[in-house]
Amino acid sequence: MASYKRRLLLAAPLALVVLAHAKTPERVIRIEARKFRFSPNVIEVKKGEEVVLELTAVDFPHGFSLPDFKVRADLIMDKPVRVKLKPEQAGQFGFLCDNFCGSGHEEMAGTLIVKG
Repeated sequence: MASYKRRLLLAAPLALVVLAHAKTPERVIRIEARKFRFSPNVIEVKKGEEVVLELTAVDFPHGFSLPDFKVRADLIMDKPVRVKLKPEQAGQFGFLCDNFCGSGHEEMAGTLIVKG
């Protein structure tokens, strides 16, 4: 019995180290691109939070550009594209479609809100 307790006491710190380094599941934000809008077109994240933007074009090969973070992706129809993002600056940042998709293209934009 004493050796069992001793092993348990020796294993406890190791368990704490493993738990401390366990990754939390990544937050995935799904965004649909269609003429002439993103849905959702307003996204809220926390400063320092690592997120994955999963973008899917449903009707046309769109583009996605988040210039303030130097993020750019080509969106091919029905093929999700994943972009990792970890904003370190609070504020409001615009994103847009940068692949001309017809009349109304200029309105295809959204806002990333990073809360401090």
